[in-house]
Amino acid sequence: MKSLLSLLLCLLLAACAAPKYTVDDGRKVDETLLANIRHYGAGEQSLRPAIVRSAGLKDPECDRQWELPFAVATSYGWAENDRVAWVRGLQVDERLTVVAAAPNSPLNLGEKLQAVAGQKEEDSEKMLAKLAERRDEGKPFFVTLSNGAQRAVTPFEVCRGYTRLAPPNTPEMQDYHWLLSLHSLEYSQIQPSEDEALWAVLWSQGLSEEGGARMKTYHYGSKIVGTLYNLVTLATGLRGAALAAEAAITAAKQAAQTVASEIIKQQLIEQGKALAAQKMREGLIDAARELTKQQVMNGLQAAAVNRSSLSGVARIGATVFDRADQWAFERIEKLGGNPLAGFSLHQKMLERSLSGNAFALDMERLESLSKLAQTRGIDEQVQAILRGFKASDLALEIGAMPLASAPDAFSFESPTDPGSGRFARGLIDAMLDIPTESGSKK
Repeated sequence: MKSLLSLLLCLLLAACAAPKYTVDDGRKVDETLLANIRHYGAGEQSLRPAIVRSAGLKDPECDRQWELPFAVATSYGWAENDRVAWVRGLQVDERLTVVAAAPNSPLNLGEKLQAVAGQKEEDSEKMLAKLAERRDEGKPFFVTLSNGAQRAVTPFEVCRGYTRLAPPNTPEMQDYHWLLSLHSLEYSQIQPSEDEALWAVLWSQGLSEEGGARMKTYHYGSKIVGTLYNLVTLATGLRGAALAAEAAITAAKQAAQTVASEIIKQQLIEQGKALAAQKMREGLIDAARELTKQQVMNGLQAAAVNRSSLSGVARIGATVFDRADQWAFERIEKLGGNPLAGFSLHQKMLERSLSGNAFALDMERLESLSKLAQTRGIDEQVQAILRGFKASDLALEIGAMPLASAPDAFSFESPTDPGSGRFARGLIDAMLDIPTESGSKK
């Protein structure tokens, strides 16, 4: 009897000592955050196979970086209700959870990591740091799953320029840097095709290749190891990154309020968002047929506004968006993709009045990309994607429209930049100097 009681006591103590993870108890959660979490997951699931696909480029002129065939997320450090939203939206709890996996990935959707290279941490941020460290060593390593299974993971090389998504709490966040492009969750809302996802990845890499030197001239000398940036290259939904994104958006809005033209730009962007929301409420069917020439020109104008309203390092990057377009156009076919994917990605954004992203083209970029298509003899296909509108005709009519100009010429100072403070050069650049412990738990 004593032995039985001892065994029961040991089992009880073991059960009490086991960590408890958040479950979906059916409570009310923030529905907007829940929708954004799902958009975040859908976007990751679109991009991860494209990132693996981009490894086949093997461009000898690229600077290189290491990637993994899967993406992870964690609700560690989020408020209790928000953790429930993560479970409900993506089956993500406090553990590192796989939210996207490429074909032939050793880890599958929904699996949870218990240890990395034999090292176990209850603190998911520390676990994420270990995963980033092993990835960047570029050598095979083992991970242990929550069920005890071990899997071998092999990092692979791609062209520099991570393609990542905004945290779910700040879906409108976008930032462009020679190390990483952070795209708004508008990307996820259009359900991109495989080729459109590949275009997004190649475009981000092209921005790094074509604009890296110019952006480094604006600001260089960053430390990376041990910073929040290093974790964000694996999981932008991390609570520390989410807090930093909120702070960055607040700083940008405060800076914009001091410049009248910025207020006008913001109003135009908000009008576009309102129109997109209205179309979704009304149940948009075959939006392309509903677009008038004026609506098309308004969309091009809004894209120009978005591009010219970027600040910090991203503002410098915006001056080479057209070069990134060309870089993606010239390389996508080498990977078996459609060079017109950039046009169809743009058209999907246009039809939904989504302009707060890098894939909605302004007139300058549309005309430049159309000329590239002409040299390949596929301009008629471009016109078909654009629903009969020709870039050259639109360019003539849009030229006199206010606020439709391209970004300011390159310079190291701008009155539209915040000018001081942690986020003066943008969220990504700031995270290079934010230690990982800044994302403290509540």
